[in-house]
Amino acid sequence: MVDTIQQIALWALPVLVAIIFHEVSHGWVAYQLGDPTAARMGRLTLNPIAHIDPIGTILLPALLIISNAPFLFGYAKPVPVNFQNLRNPKRDMVWVALAGPVMNLLLALSCILVLKIGLPLIAAGTIYSSSSALVNFFAPVALMAKNGVLINVVLAVFNALPLPPLDGGRVAVGLLPEPYSSMLARAEPYGFLILIILLMTHALDKIIGPPIDFLINFYFKFL
Repeated sequence: MVDTIQQIALWALPVLVAIIFHEVSHGWVAYQLGDPTAARMGRLTLNPIAHIDPIGTILLPALLIISNAPFLFGYAKPVPVNFQNLRNPKRDMVWVALAGPVMNLLLALSCILVLKIGLPLIAAGTIYSSSSALVNFFAPVALMAKNGVLINVVLAVFNALPLPPLDGGRVAVGLLPEPYSSMLARAEPYGFLILIILLMTHALDKIIGPPIDFLINFYFKFL
């Protein structure tokens, strides 16, 4: 029980940071490109209360941790974006959609930087017992940073799938010429059903597994 609580504590903050920054980045880019919807609704804030979805932000990640799932996933309440308010809706939709996965990749890099700084300090504190307070502080921070790399990479790759309503799907809709753009956009109501089928048949693992492994190995080479 204690180990489970510790695991949830070490995963909770990285999950919150990853999904909240992901959503806020969508709203911020949309605001820069002409859509004030998220700003008017108070969603351009890092306050978790404004973004928490009881199922996607709390229940789903907790169940995955408790069940020792091979991956961790979660989501926040989507930041509202009115694409018609954008100065160039079709083009700017691409930038708004890209903002989320790019933010997650930047957060993964920042976690690597935390590890780059923290691991030598932990090693030094282990050698010199007088620095045990340093170890007690940086050890959980390093574990959260390591978890942060994994979480942000998974979120970035998953959301990059070219399937509406995921970010990659919106990017594809914005980049594809007609009639292919409209054809893909019409698949949005069925997007999550397709994802569930891919997940249940383990096809999703085969699709996102290789790029996730590549990115994780890439990031950890910086250590």
